[in-house]
Amino acid sequence: MYIWQDDDWPKFRWDAETLLAPLSEARYKQGRLLGQMERLGFDLRREASFQATVEDVIRTSEIEGEKLDPTRVRSSVARRLGLPDVGLTPPDRQVEGVVDMMLDAMQNSAKPLSAERLFAWHAALFPTGFSGLRKSIVGSWRTDYDGPMQVVSGPLGRQKTHYEALPARRITAEMKRFLAGFNDSKPVDGLLQSSLVHLWFVTIHPFEDGNGCIARAIADLALARTEGTGQRFYSVSAQIQRERSLYHDVLERTQKGTLDVTEWLVWFMSCFSHAIDTAEKDCRSVLRKAEFWQRFAEEPLSARQKTILNRFMDDFKGNLTVRKWATLGKCSVDTANRDLNDLVARGLLVRNPGGSKRTSYSVPGIEAGVP
Repeated sequence: MYIWQDDDWPKFRWDAETLLAPLSEARYKQGRLLGQMERLGFDLRREASFQATVEDVIRTSEIEGEKLDPTRVRSSVARRLGLPDVGLTPPDRQVEGVVDMMLDAMQNSAKPLSAERLFAWHAALFPTGFSGLRKSIVGSWRTDYDGPMQVVSGPLGRQKTHYEALPARRITAEMKRFLAGFNDSKPVDGLLQSSLVHLWFVTIHPFEDGNGCIARAIADLALARTEGTGQRFYSVSAQIQRERSLYHDVLERTQKGTLDVTEWLVWFMSCFSHAIDTAEKDCRSVLRKAEFWQRFAEEPLSARQKTILNRFMDDFKGNLTVRKWATLGKCSVDTANRDLNDLVARGLLVRNPGGSKRTSYSVPGIEAGVP
């Protein structure tokens, strides 16, 4: 029996005493992070929001099995936030769609959530009308034309059914009830509402594809309403991706359990708290990066040098070498060598210990990819 088959669906309930400690901790961390961000200048807040949004877009797609090009994601987000990374790479329709949805949830949280808005999000996720190689019904509720909507895993013939969604004939009425509850003028605590609407939406599973991605966007919208900043400084999607095995396990148990969703709520609060912990580390990284550029504000640098140094301090993985510089800068190895020698001579980079064949570089006081 699934929870949507319960006569009292969707009247969720929970143990308030069990939830008190994790909810209080999550709220405290949320308030502390927002306070830290408030003390930053506009440019640094925008930089922190940029990094969190890029991470959110990449990771929410990864959970659905989609690998987006990080460079294209950065360029798309930068263009919309008015940051200087704009135009570095040509736009990609799939990337643009995910970015549009995530930013709409974050920046337009005061707007009511409607079926038309959800249809627009869904169409943005599948701009070609296909999900992989399969044609998908885009911008409308699923029909169950090919049978019940099921979440399965395993090889063909030995598949395990993790979940079967409610019949398509019920979706219109269920979504009306969902949207009315979400747009209630007196919602429950924002963090609690975020976790509940995530579960509620993904349990209805109203679309053929993309339900998880849209559920996370709705959860983000609920959080944005309570914060009122129009910016996102942390990524719950990135934390869900890190804990995806546990996420799927808890979600499956909840959907096959009762309407007492205490376990789901406790897990979501814990996941949210971990996301805030990561964001606080990223905040320190943004500050160190700002201090670096302030220290070298008078140094004349080429656009290529500035771009690659920013990439290196943001999300670069591994050691920075001549060949990697040449690849990132789309230049020759000789040009990369000249760039690197110039930066070392002026103190913007240092050579790491190692032989000549393994020469790598780092920014003084900043290890790439580590807050």
